[in-house]
Amino acid sequence: MTFKFAANLDDLNPDEPYATTIESEQIALYLVDGEVYATHNVCTHQFALLSDGYLEDGCIECPLHQGRFDVKTGAALCAPASAPVKIYKVQVEDGAVMVEL
Repeated sequence: MTFKFAANLDDLNPDEPYATTIESEQIALYLVDGEVYATHNVCTHQFALLSDGYLEDGCIECPLHQGRFDVKTGAALCAPASAPVKIYKVQVEDGAVMVEL
């Protein structure tokens, strides 16, 4: 596994998801309490981009059916989402957000 460039840290805003694609993987980035987290950008319930959802208190709410996921663990927190979303390891190096694929 190698870390790949995902975004510049300056591009991320607290409580606002950020969408990026790395080698055809759709990734959502989140800046929560000064830490960067990354999940797959597609909801596990039905196809919807989590980056279009609502981020609050470290949880992302899917814009389609309001399923919620913990961005730190990927855990599904409420129906209709029941399967966790994939999470990725993140490193920040000299202002660059790097995601492990």
